[in-house]
Amino acid sequence: MTWELAREIILDALKDSALVLAFVFLFHVILSLFEDKMAKLLTQKRFVGPVLGSVFGIIPQCGTSVLAADLYLKKYITLGTIVAVFLSCSDEALILLLTHPSEKTIMVLPLIGIKIVIGMAAGVLIDLIYRKQEITEHEDKFEDVTCEEHHHEHVKLHKYLIHPLIHSLEIFAYVLVINVALGLIIGSVGEENFSNFVASNRYLAPLFSSLIGLIPNCASSVLLSELFIDGHLAFGGLVAGLLVNSGLGVMVLLKNKKSLKSAFIILGICFGVAIIVGYITCLIAGF
Repeated sequence: MTWELAREIILDALKDSALVLAFVFLFHVILSLFEDKMAKLLTQKRFVGPVLGSVFGIIPQCGTSVLAADLYLKKYITLGTIVAVFLSCSDEALILLLTHPSEKTIMVLPLIGIKIVIGMAAGVLIDLIYRKQEITEHEDKFEDVTCEEHHHEHVKLHKYLIHPLIHSLEIFAYVLVINVALGLIIGSVGEENFSNFVASNRYLAPLFSSLIGLIPNCASSVLLSELFIDGHLAFGGLVAGLLVNSGLGVMVLLKNKKSLKSAFIILGICFGVAIIVGYITCLIAGF
């Protein structure tokens, strides 16, 4: 690879990543203003919870799964509701797809539709099976459980400006590193050779994508999105990877020793659903 090609790859990555930074920061500042109200909606019981949870989870922000996990540990929401949130959650994937205008951008609509419908269906079904699950009664005055407010309850500047900025810079770093890495790898291997490798293993795409989606980090959704945008990952593979991708929410469950069993059950359900829906989507789309 020549220096000129590497320089071009890095400059293109910086340009794309800067656009994502601006969009993500603005989005999270706006979202922070309504976070408490959305948290209250999730505490609706039984079948209302999974429906609202799947809609709430589609918000492209890792805080959605974190909030749902915290509410689940406090027994404010059902197993079906947290599964609905996790299945519809996609971290920053939607933002990346929207900030890279192309013929693939329109696929955001079916992606959102699939994730919401699958989240609702799975959540309601699970709550039908676990009818005896107890949900803690709570007062009308809602206890704020957002991750940043545990430590900065009275500091609005942190909630509305500093936290969104820090999170946006983290996403910027992930996007930049992945963009540069993918660009250099593809540039070294050759785009045609890379495309041929992915195409020859397209039947394993949903499985590989689901394994990547299990990584509890925004970087996994960024990687899946970039592969799809660049034409190296089929839509079915993207669907599978993003269905199982629950961001940092799963880490909240795994950190609590009492919730380890629930965490693996939730991950198992999401992984199984992701594989099935991913392959069905691939079959419909003809891989």
